[in-house]
Amino acid sequence: MSLFLITFFLLYGAMHSYLVVKAHNAFGFSLRTLIPLIFVMLVMVFSPVFVRMSEKAGFTGPALPMAYATYVWMGFLFLFFCSSFCLDIGRLVIYLAGLATGRTLFPAALADRLQFYLAFSLALVIAVYGFVEAGSIRTEHIAIKTDKLSQQVGALRIVQISDVHLGLVAREARLKDIVDKVKQADPDILVSTGDLLDGQTDSLGAMAPLLDEVRPRFGKFAITGNHEFYAGLGNFTTFAEKAGFRVLRGEGTAIEGVINVAGVDDVAGRPIGLYRGVEEKALLSCLGPGRFNLLLKHRPDIDPGSVGFFDLQLSGHTHDGQIFPFAYVVKRFFPMVAGRFPLGKNSELYVSRGTGTWGPPIRFLAPPEITVIELRSGEKANQF
Repeated sequence: MSLFLITFFLLYGAMHSYLVVKAHNAFGFSLRTLIPLIFVMLVMVFSPVFVRMSEKAGFTGPALPMAYATYVWMGFLFLFFCSSFCLDIGRLVIYLAGLATGRTLFPAALADRLQFYLAFSLALVIAVYGFVEAGSIRTEHIAIKTDKLSQQVGALRIVQISDVHLGLVAREARLKDIVDKVKQADPDILVSTGDLLDGQTDSLGAMAPLLDEVRPRFGKFAITGNHEFYAGLGNFTTFAEKAGFRVLRGEGTAIEGVINVAGVDDVAGRPIGLYRGVEEKALLSCLGPGRFNLLLKHRPDIDPGSVGFFDLQLSGHTHDGQIFPFAYVVKRFFPMVAGRFPLGKNSELYVSRGTGTWGPPIRFLAPPEITVIELRSGEKANQF
């Protein structure tokens, strides 16, 4: 078991323990009630494993409701934990104020029960709002002037999708919404910057024709994210090709007279021996000179040696935290968590908030997006 999974289950288990303690303090459960509650919490801690095992075994029917219950609960529990923890801080302030004034501001039992109801209600309201927000895909526009685009081309529209996470939760209806948004944007090039898939790809083949409906004049390009390796790399490449994408794995291509596009593998493939390692600077240097270099890289990590050799790096992976305030945790690992960042030497980075959701079908203060990048011929005058 990887360090990530160990850490995840320890933290997830701790949040369930926190909920049990808060519920017991609020309602004073008897042992007859407490033991079944603890058992249910243990089942929920490991329910993501049950979902994956059911999906891998081909039991899609029972896995689907199990996935919804598991991941909605995951989002609700995180929101409950954050809400209750903030109330814990408030209670501590009130307690200290009571010590300073010599007064008891709230009876302890009333405070425990009131806090539980408040945290539960707040988490429920945010979860419902977050479910709606997760389905409201925004179109973000950025404009770049470049002297590397010929006057004959004039303008080029690149549309980015990222972190769609097609699987048990994100199905045909979700993908249709995304495809409709992409069609409205009328791309010249469509790129997927990783995590297009999340689940077992043998149950997702029917979705490929939906993506194949989008046929930009200069093509469609995809790269691997970490979930492509989790879901099965061979099946992913088959799915992507059926959907009309060319998968770039440590390679680049020149769209003659227009633009260069390069893509690199996600490092999640390294521990399982499927990573195609490549030096980004060498890869970009081999592309045709004088054209705009677009680099596709799932994680918003910057190779200092490649800065100046690409004009724009498109990334995803972070989801902008997906559920606030988780963005503050993500930012510890990826400081450029979402948006547009100048890197110097005429290179810049754009990090998508992601088009779908991972785990909980909930987003809070981090709405999903497709990104429209307008390249226009002219003197360099990037606007931030």
